[in-house]
Amino acid sequence: MDWHRRFTQQARWTEALRRYLFARLDMGRPSRILEMGCGTGAALEAAQQNAAQQDAATVSPEQLYGLDIRRDFLKRAGQAASQALLVQGDARRPPFASHSFDCVYFHFTLLWIADPLSALSAARRLVRTGGWVMALAEPDYGGRIDYPEALVETGRLQEQALRRQGAETRLGRRLGGLFHQAGFQNIETGVISGQWGEPPSQDDLEQEWATLEDDLQGVISKAELAELRQIDLNAWRAGERTLFVPTFYAVGQGKDH
Repeated sequence: MDWHRRFTQQARWTEALRRYLFARLDMGRPSRILEMGCGTGAALEAAQQNAAQQDAATVSPEQLYGLDIRRDFLKRAGQAASQALLVQGDARRPPFASHSFDCVYFHFTLLWIADPLSALSAARRLVRTGGWVMALAEPDYGGRIDYPEALVETGRLQEQALRRQGAETRLGRRLGGLFHQAGFQNIETGVISGQWGEPPSQDDLEQEWATLEDDLQGVISKAELAELRQIDLNAWRAGERTLFVPTFYAVGQGKDH
């Protein structure tokens, strides 16, 4: 599984949302940004590139930070986001001083944390009063829509596989409540909308199926997977394919602790 390729695909999905939120919350030039659970650095790389396009001096190692529990991911992140300062650690117990960031964000991360409320509470501790915490993308597989009907079972099996891997597959619907419980103010929640025009690129289709095959390894046979993949491809070509996983976002502002 090429995780950086997968994370880069996910970063493309949220690019418009990130631009919207950073502009709306006047976060164009914050001094210190931290990504909790930065993985291989795909979203950090996008933030670094965006800042470089605006002003070559906008991003420095003192401004862009990444935290992840996996050393192998951090090694790859160092290649993708060379200007970020990367630290190994647990998002529930981040090794940073209180009130030391203007913005802390999560990106497809909270569903993989056993106690997401503790991670949000930790993030609230890290931001200055008036700073922002963002959960940019948390899916809810319980609301997944697949069409044609032959592919509905595929979605159900994938959700089960993700649960076995430790994911909270329906965290999206809980996201707003978690932000309230963590003590944020000025909370905004929403769902990233879905639009369908041209079929996905060949690269995106291949990546989706590489992920699905990895999730369903040992659950169904390779022959069954190949048959489902052909149904999926034919549906895209015919303009009949619908695949929608509600993906929630939430932002909240820190206040006096």
